[in-house]
Amino acid sequence: MEKTNFIDYIRIFCRSGHGGPGSRHFMRTKFNPTAGPDGGDGGRGGHIILKGNKNLWTLLHLRYYKNVHAENGESGSGNNCTGRSGKDVIIEVPLGTIARDELNAMKEVEILEDGQEVIWMKGGRGGLGNAAFATATNQAPEYSQPGEPGIEGWKILELKVLADVGLVGFPNAGKSTLLSVITAAKPKIADYAFTTITPQLGMVDYRDGKSFCVADLPGIIEGAAEGKGLGHRFLRHIERNPVLLFMIPADSNDHKKEFQILLKELEEYNPELLDKQFLLAISKSDMLDDELKKEIAKELPAKIPHIFISSITGQGLTELKDLLWNLLNQQVNAH
Repeated sequence: MEKTNFIDYIRIFCRSGHGGPGSRHFMRTKFNPTAGPDGGDGGRGGHIILKGNKNLWTLLHLRYYKNVHAENGESGSGNNCTGRSGKDVIIEVPLGTIARDELNAMKEVEILEDGQEVIWMKGGRGGLGNAAFATATNQAPEYSQPGEPGIEGWKILELKVLADVGLVGFPNAGKSTLLSVITAAKPKIADYAFTTITPQLGMVDYRDGKSFCVADLPGIIEGAAEGKGLGHRFLRHIERNPVLLFMIPADSNDHKKEFQILLKELEEYNPELLDKQFLLAISKSDMLDDELKKEIAKELPAKIPHIFISSITGQGLTELKDLLWNLLNQQVNAH
């Protein structure tokens, strides 16, 4: 179920509506059979609009929505009547959704707020009727404009999870277990790599009714920046998290090297990720005594705050929440 319920990438064919043609019509009355041009303009083609919805967490609802066609505008008619505009199509998406063109991969729209509406693909303009072309020297124009065509093409919708804190680490670093302990989320947990194959979100209840959102992201493996393992699908979500919590298990063979590999993967994917706030947690620390903790602490980078935690015994979890809250508020104050 986990594999199918979280969809963060959708490819769809979209076409906005064509504008309706203007009318080539002449008014004819009983007493004035050549009363002049009265052809109305054509209606605008329907737009395709993206709208943010905070209650959506996935693009799953668009999975079978492969062809999106907005309605064409109607033709203008006599008596200067403008044709009806085509109905717009509104696609609701989760916050954090980015829309791209498949051909050039350019970002076209980004939805970050609930209720935010952006015209993604404009409908074609309606053509002018012949009444619009009447002048003193050309009182009976025989022509009108066709409507403009709509825009069409294959488009990509991709979701980057909006969370305050992203959990980063190799598979099996204890990320899912931590999330299940500090939040109400119930991620799948097992003792094998790649248990998490989709991002899991959970809200941490902090002091005095405050809260922040944590995302357990699929584990990095060496070479993720080149697309190995879950590769880019995973790294895309990290771009949205202001604070990254690196998790390295206490039983790692080389804590410093593991951290450096994680950093290298982030840098190769997007160097801007290194500008985020970092916190380093040594998980599964219930298996360490004070002497071993001191030895491990010597290996860790001096400029990055670190903490020893255990999701099983609860060791260090209150301090971890405090550290994360302080980092998040430093981030807010910096903007």
